[in-house]
Amino acid sequence: MGPTVRERLRAAARPRMIAVLAAFLIMAAVFARLGVWQLDRALSRGEARAQAAAERTERAAPVPLGSVLPPQTTFTSDLVGKHVTVTGTFESDQLLVTGRVVHGRTGALVLTPLRVAGTGAVLPVVQGWVSGVEDPAGTAPPPAGEVTVVGWLQVGEAAGRGGFPAGQTDAISPAELVNSWGGPIYTGYLVVDTIDGAPPAGMVALGPPGTTAGGVDWRNLGYALQWWLFGGFALALWWRMLGDEARERRAADAGDGGEPRPESDVRPEPHDDLGRAHPDGDRPERPDGVRPGPRDEAHSA
Repeated sequence: MGPTVRERLRAAARPRMIAVLAAFLIMAAVFARLGVWQLDRALSRGEARAQAAAERTERAAPVPLGSVLPPQTTFTSDLVGKHVTVTGTFESDQLLVTGRVVHGRTGALVLTPLRVAGTGAVLPVVQGWVSGVEDPAGTAPPPAGEVTVVGWLQVGEAAGRGGFPAGQTDAISPAELVNSWGGPIYTGYLVVDTIDGAPPAGMVALGPPGTTAGGVDWRNLGYALQWWLFGGFALALWWRMLGDEARERRAADAGDGGEPRPESDVRPEPHDDLGRAHPDGDRPERPDGVRPGPRDEAHSA
């Protein structure tokens, strides 16, 4: 049976094992600090990578919408933040997407349908953000006539809770918007950069949507996990040493640590001529001082 927890704790109280524990705790603390350092590097490098990707996306020349996303096709993850240009006509059925926070303040997004030229499909367009407005009529109307819109693509959202007043919604869900705006419809939406070369008036521009890719540098994260595993291994090694120490102590307490006596050192018990052991452990001496052997005792009888 292996050492019990109590036996290990008794072994841990010995000065030698206390010194070993102190050394292992120092090692584990160093390993843990190195792991935290690598984690910080993983997060900072990931953020820097994401920021660089966002800057590249913002500086990239816009491409025609039809070359990357036809109507009613699957919106893939690589399209998030794609800088595109599209020509069409805004329709009047404007909505407010409530409960959206910008710069720490809660307001609404101004969402307008754009009937895309050439396809006749509807593209949801977020012109910007407003605060303190509950009716779409309180926002600036979209430009009339055919316009060229430049912006960044974003994936459509899931269906909202519903039950909002007319002109309001809580989600940019193409699956729901098609019921109000008709189809065909795009599976994503567009966040406006410019309309005919100018930003929308009377609202806060949002800029390119963020991406989730590149938030963590996985190599540095792996290094962090390795350092933490090393710290755990140091403590596990000390626990195993306690088991070895407890087994040695158990063997010593049970008397199993000594070597057996060799057979050559064992002397047989002396017996008399009838095979009985003498009480004093020796044969009686003859009158001449010589101890009789078994053969002499037989002659004297």
